[in-house]
Formats: sequence, C-alpha cells, structure tokens
Amino acid sequence: MGIPMRQAIRVGAYLVKQKLARREKFALTLELEPLFACNLACAGCGKIQHPASTLKQRMPVAQAIAAVEECGAPVVSIAGGEPLMHPEIEVIVDELVKRKKFVYLCTNALLLPRKIDKFRPSPYFAWAVHIDGLEERHDASVCKQGVFAQAVDNVKEVQRRGFRVTTNSTFFTSDTPQSVIEVLEYLNNDLRVDQMMLSPAYAYDKAPDQEHFLGVTETRELFRKVFADGRRKKWRFNHSPLFLDFLEGKVDFQCTAWAIPSYSLYGWQRPCYLMSDGYAGSYQELLADTDWSAYGRGRDPRCANCMAHCGYEPTAVLATMGSLRESIRAVRG
Repeated sequence: MGIPMRQAIRVGAYLVKQKLARREKFALTLELEPLFACNLACAGCGKIQHPASTLKQRMPVAQAIAAVEECGAPVVSIAGGEPLMHPEIEVIVDELVKRKKFVYLCTNALLLPRKIDKFRPSPYFAWAVHIDGLEERHDASVCKQGVFAQAVDNVKEVQRRGFRVTTNSTFFTSDTPQSVIEVLEYLNNDLRVDQMMLSPAYAYDKAPDQEHFLGVTETRELFRKVFADGRRKKWRFNHSPLFLDFLEGKVDFQCTAWAIPSYSLYGWQRPCYLMSDGYAGSYQELLADTDWSAYGRGRDPRCANCMAHCGYEPTAVLATMGSLRESIRAVRG
C-alpha cells in the first residue's frame, strides 16, 4: 500500500466534503516553512540564498498553526531550510498532532540526536528524511562528506524508538536508472523505511547548480526504466499509483498547485513552492487573486520541465478519487 490507510480514509472524507460543498479549489497538503536557515548548502537548493536577515528569522508557533487552520489541509509537510533548527519545532508538531493533522517533518537528519527526545511517536507524525542516493551520490548532492552515514545511523535510532520514517529523494540528470534502483532498493529493503517519495529535480531558480535539472522527456525515460520488470510493485511509495504513472509517461496531468500551497515567513507564495511571483496575505487571497490559468506546462515557460509532486500529486489524487477503478488500485497499492 502507498499512503497509510488512516491517512487515506481521512483525506478521502475531506475530498468528499469539498465536493459536497462544491469547492473547486482547496488545500490537500500545506508546505509549511517556519524558517529558511539550514545546516547544509546543497547544490540543488536555493533556500539559504535568502538575505542574512531573513535566515535569522523563525516563524512564531501561533503564526504557523494559524496558517494550517486557515487553509484546512489535512496533511502538513514542514520544510525549510532545516526545520530542526527552529527552537520550537517540537511545539509546532505537537500542536498539529493534537489537531489530528498528518505531519511530515522534512529533515536531513543531522540534528536528530539533539532533538529526538523532544518528540513522541504518533500515527499522525512521520520523519521525512532527504536521501538523494547512496553514500557517494548523497554526500555529493549535499556538498558534504559523511552526511549519508550520519543520516542512516540517525534513521535507525528513530526507528528503534518507534517513529514512522519516510524518505524523500530528488533525482537529477547525473542519476542513472541503476543508481535510482540501487537507492530505492536500499531504502526499501535494507533500511526498511515506511514509505518513500520521489521527485525529479525541479529548476529552482536560486539553486547554485542550474545544469542538472531533468526535463519532461528525461524524467519519463528515467522512471520508465526504473519501474520496469515489476520493480515498482515491490517498493513502498508514499505516492498514488497515478502519480507514478505520470512520472513514467503513462498519463499526463495539468498542475494543481493551489492544492499544495506554500506558506513561509513571506506569506502565501504565489503560485507554488518552486516559483515566487509574489505573496498573498491569506490562503483565500492566494486562491482568488492568482491567475491559475497562466501557470503549468504549455502556459508558462518556467513550468515547461516541471513534474514535481507539489504540482502533480494532488491532480493524481483528485483523478484517483474520481474513479472507482483507480480508488481500488490505490488501496491495493
């Protein structure tokens, strides 16, 4: 199975509620960024390129919770930067868990030994550890040696303590089908994480490395080979089957960025986590004042090669819920 049953049921009920209310646009997952600071300087990420004054800021707990409640999303992905650098990150998580939000805390896992005692296992909480390849590949991606080994050791410790652990892996043109297969096999069979997420590298404009982002054709070719010979069914993904179909080019979708809005120190980012065309003061303002028809492949050249899950996973989820056949397929995995 992909998405955990408890989460699938809750999200399904939420989608039915939106349909009954005849809402055309609504949030499925909130990308919450309570800070931009990080303890790494990855070549494919540009978050730490923000001004020094911004990197020092930390979002107040009340502000973070208010954003979650405002948009109503049942799932919250806490990103950054490195969220474990936030002095009250455990308070944010605890408040969201109390509200029965499904929380994924994205982390490079280096600070886990210092912070782990402040967290408690819960069916509503999971660590989302960034692992972009096996040791040599991952350490090159994060531009620092030894990170992979530390992350793996720390994942094993949080697993021992009963926490749910997922991973998020970003792949670039420097990856081959074999290198992707090897890291997925390792995470699934050796490290035995609960679920894995995939993302073709997106052209984040502030990233130092602009030469290794995947295009649509390259992405489809890569994942078609990775998923060949029945391997896809052996791996535990935190994705809908239709999104995995999308990655290998079996189906195509339009982006629904409004379903995974991004809220940061600057406000509600327009139109999505990857592009910064201004900020809105509220989620409703984001929905109402953004020309959504101007974005997506074939509409905005910046979107031409994007196949990121923050834009297309919600489209796949909505398509799944609209089809009995796909709903059964999603439950079966």
